[in-house]
Amino acid sequence: MSDVIYLVQGDTKPQIKVTLTRDDGTAQNLSGATISLHFRPALSTTVNFSLTGSFAGVDATKGEVVFNFSGSQLNISEGDYEGEVEVVYADSTRETVFEIIQFVLREDFA
Repeated sequence: MSDVIYLVQGDTKPQIKVTLTRDDGTAQNLSGATISLHFRPALSTTVNFSLTGSFAGVDATKGEVVFNFSGSQLNISEGDYEGEVEVVYADSTRETVFEIIQFVLREDFA
């Protein structure tokens, strides 16, 4: 997850797909889990919002999940942001992905 994801301020439909794997490359089976993406300014301790992952159009058994930005979530200052992915499995156990997703939000032209 070392790539940077680029977003545009004010957009209401960006979507990102994340694939969760173990260190050995094995896909993490996410069936029955609830996955969240917590979004905040880079190096901040305050979360702006959290997105709940969707399995529509992807394969949860292969570790795939989609996060959809919507509404006014990206009506925030341009700059660097980061996201943390958290998985809560069907048995209520919790696992947080160690790697942080980097985002850059730029100002819209209009």
